[in-house]
Parts: sequence; structure tokens; C-alpha cells
Amino acid sequence: MPRDGIVSDARGLVSVVDDDESVRESVPDLLREFGFSVTTFASAEDFLASSSLGQTRCLVLDVAMPGMSGLDLQSELLRRRRAIPIIFITAGADETVRSRAMARGAVACLFKPFSSTALLDAVTVAVRGQ
Repeated sequence: MPRDGIVSDARGLVSVVDDDESVRESVPDLLREFGFSVTTFASAEDFLASSSLGQTRCLVLDVAMPGMSGLDLQSELLRRRRAIPIIFITAGADETVRSRAMARGAVACLFKPFSSTALLDAVTVAVRGQ
């Protein structure tokens, strides 16, 4: 379930999907400081079942999660013809995963720990590209 209510603003909604609670707390705090509306989900399945799916302008998505992985969610969004820019975040510095995600249209794939600047730059590019 989303942690936050959806608030419309000029930059649009960013949805953060990560099973790690600390990421679901820290990433939204950073993005809100820069004027983004943010909602969070603990799983890909929760995101797909939410009303945020149609409102999300950028998805910050963990690669490895229980159940549906981030790459599985990316495939499902492509299957549904939902063109949401995705920024993958992952603790595993696996270039194969990064290459696969980028080949399918991801905006970026950031390896944890990533800098706040890298994340903000990627989200800004993703939202502008919409």
C-alpha cells in the first residue's frame, strides 16, 4: 500500500518500489526536498494494484525483491504498454542486469550506495522525457 497520499504538482508523481524500508523512507525524503510528489510501495505487486500506476511519471525501482522482481515489473509494464520511465536501484553491481534493464528502456541503473545527485539527475531526466 502507498505510504503517502498522492499530491499533484508540476513535476509529477514519482513512485518508489523497494522492499527495503530504509530506502522507502530516505529516497522520498530527498525527492520531496526538490519538489517531487512521492508515493512508496513495498512490492511490485502493490504498485501494479494501486491507483498510482496511471499517475506515475517516474518509477524508482529495486531490482531484487521477493515475489515479482524489478525486471519482472519492467516486463509487465512493457506488456501492458505502460511507458513509465524507470530508474533501477540495486545493491548488486551486476553489469548483466544493468545492461538488460537499459536495453529494455530504463533511464538509469544506479548501484547502491548511490549519491543523491545521481538519483536527482536521473529522476529529472526521466520526468523531462515524458
